[in-house]
Amino acid sequence: MLETVRLPHLPARQLFRFFAICAAVLAPVTAALAHHPGANLDAVMGDKEKFFQAVDLAAPAFELVDAKGEPVRLGDFAGKIVVVNFIYAGCLDVCPLHSEKIAEVQGLINASPMKDRVQFLSITTDPDRDTPDVLAAYGEGHGLDAANWMLLTRSPGMPEDTTRRIAKSFGLEFTETPDGQQMHGIVTHVIDRDGRLAARFHGLRFESVNLVLYINALTNNARAPAPRENKRLWERVLEWF
Repeated sequence: MLETVRLPHLPARQLFRFFAICAAVLAPVTAALAHHPGANLDAVMGDKEKFFQAVDLAAPAFELVDAKGEPVRLGDFAGKIVVVNFIYAGCLDVCPLHSEKIAEVQGLINASPMKDRVQFLSITTDPDRDTPDVLAAYGEGHGLDAANWMLLTRSPGMPEDTTRRIAKSFGLEFTETPDGQQMHGIVTHVIDRDGRLAARFHGLRFESVNLVLYINALTNNARAPAPRENKRLWERVLEWF
């Protein structure tokens, strides 16, 4: 016999967060289907999300710097899921929308226990114009949380096209036009905890919750979860408020 579940009385903003966390808690059911990059996990996501592409290749390594000039390497985040996208601050078209999409996904991730397991990296393909001040202000202007997101650029001694070449190594071309804009596609890249490029989510029309579920499946398949105290599901969810 099914037990009646009573939802907590919460303000609208907290209720949104409540359901986001519920999605993260329930996602291990999907994760249990296979060990990434096993066919089942990718097949399940492929059925759920038409803008999903399974990849399973070694992720291109890179070494760049953050807004403070501190070196950042992809290898620094070994053991975490890394979400990578390429943008430039002067973009007048889709880059702001892509950044807001990443912020939406990050908000769902950070409202769950996955926050410390996922790192978001955006890489500028216009390093000459995207100065340290621009880099530092970009996240706040687009709703991104610096706790586990950063915007990276080349260091001064690197070739001018360094970040565009990195984008190309991920399979994405940025072509500069005479007016200073760049023609490019929109792809969100997911790197698993073993440093492999697990998948790409194409464009802006994919469901953010599907990316969250996929990330959570990767975190749970990477290693066995720690034993949990025997509590009812709703009691565990409510502990996060």
